[in-house]
Amino acid sequence: MGFDQASWQQFAMVAGAHGLALLSPGPDFFLVVRASMVDGVRSAIGVCLGIALGNGVYIALALAGLAATAGMHGLFGALQWAGCAYLMWMGWKFLRARGAVRLPAAPADIADAPRTSGAMPGPAYLAQVGSGFLSAVLNPKNGLFYASLFAVLAGRSTSLTTQAAYGVWMFAAVLLWDIAVAAAVRHPVVMGRFVRSVRTVERATGVVLWGMAVAVAIHAAGR
Repeated sequence: MGFDQASWQQFAMVAGAHGLALLSPGPDFFLVVRASMVDGVRSAIGVCLGIALGNGVYIALALAGLAATAGMHGLFGALQWAGCAYLMWMGWKFLRARGAVRLPAAPADIADAPRTSGAMPGPAYLAQVGSGFLSAVLNPKNGLFYASLFAVLAGRSTSLTTQAAYGVWMFAAVLLWDIAVAAAVRHPVVMGRFVRSVRTVERATGVVLWGMAVAVAIHAAGR
């Protein structure tokens, strides 16, 4: 799989849009924050893994669905326009968001307690993974976001192999970002700075999503 300049530009677009979406706090973000504050980073990592796996399910479904409809031009075109509409709606929501973030407060006796150095018990860790997975997979916005994003890629005749590579990147980005949040939430100064920058991130995300929507609309109109 060779990457030329156009491929790297496309990757930058995809990674940028996905990264900005990750920076905008949602239900998964607050689940990770709470797990880290209450149970510690080690426990929160299980939640992070579950969230990444839930996103992975939607990534795989998006890839499989678009691959199956690639030869059906009418249906494929409809999916592109639907993806375009969703990206515009999501961009509008980000542009209108107030950027207010309220982090859950950790009880003093828990927040100040020493971290456990032992390994996480198997059943308890699996329960954390399960809670993260359900949070991600039961959020329909995740599925719509990935379907829309991959509709843009498919509309640009991006090969399935390249799309799969993007999917692996997104899975890894979700996992690593959530782990970073779980660690950072233990440092009030770091998390405070992040919270103050949320409004700027949301505006940037809205602009990028609108740009992607316009790009896919132009391509779909020219088919």
